[in-house]
Amino acid sequence: MKMKMLTFCLGTLLIAPIVFAQTSGSERKYSDVVAELNSLVKAHPQTVQSFILGDSDSGEKILGVQIGNGPVHNLVVSTHHGNEYGSTEVALAFAQAIAAKPIANQTVYVIPVLNIGGYNAHNRNEDTENDTFDPNRNYPSPCGTEGPFTLKDTAALAKFIADKNIIASATLHTFSPAVTYPWGLATNDLTTGYESIFKNLVTQATLDSHYPTGNTTELIYPANGSFEDYAFLQHGIWSLLFELGSTHTPDASETAELIRVNVPGLRRMLEAAPTERAQNHAFTGKCDNSAAMISRDRHNE
Repeated sequence: MKMKMLTFCLGTLLIAPIVFAQTSGSERKYSDVVAELNSLVKAHPQTVQSFILGDSDSGEKILGVQIGNGPVHNLVVSTHHGNEYGSTEVALAFAQAIAAKPIANQTVYVIPVLNIGGYNAHNRNEDTENDTFDPNRNYPSPCGTEGPFTLKDTAALAKFIADKNIIASATLHTFSPAVTYPWGLATNDLTTGYESIFKNLVTQATLDSHYPTGNTTELIYPANGSFEDYAFLQHGIWSLLFELGSTHTPDASETAELIRVNVPGLRRMLEAAPTERAQNHAFTGKCDNSAAMISRDRHNE
């Protein structure tokens, strides 16, 4: 597989060269992602450690990297949907960028592929022994869920964010360019009480990409049982959803552009995030699980 080097600047900060596949990410297997993470640990032993999130329903271990050693713990997790290959590439590029220069006072955990079975099989959803589930509808939700936690990986991620006291998180998806914040529920009561903070975070995240920003339900569609809402609802985590680019399977030039405009934004978002969780994070609105509202959830995207 041919490789290409990409170097870019964020203000006066030079980010280390980023290596990305000179093909569509859909040509990879999870073993290729594991090899890249192991290479990153080897290249930056002082700043990067690997960790195992837990088991997946595919039978493989879910691997991530811990970058930095600061008191504030934040998270970037990608590929809840196995066929969203651009998100994986951005997560890997982000890990390499901050490995070279960790974010001050932070420990950042990066999980490039949550849904290993879907990733290897080119499927959005994830198979268990008895059924198929959408991982990003598999979390507890006040307006309903397709779970909760019928998948090993979503249960492991939920335990992880509690155990590690995650303060801010970014989940990476494709393919409808936007960066959004809670709520993404089936409701018209969309306020969290922290709109000014969330709006600042999405603004920082999109200075290069110029993606649309806003509330998830309004800007994209309602999706009960998503990680983003669960993280904020359960813990007060400042959780953003990144929808990257315009295709699930970007080619080499599209991948390079996704990396160029989103890696600096992810860093800025985490740098701008509060250092403590939100104190008042309950959902106080009224759910609208009418057929008209629920039909807006586009599971095939």
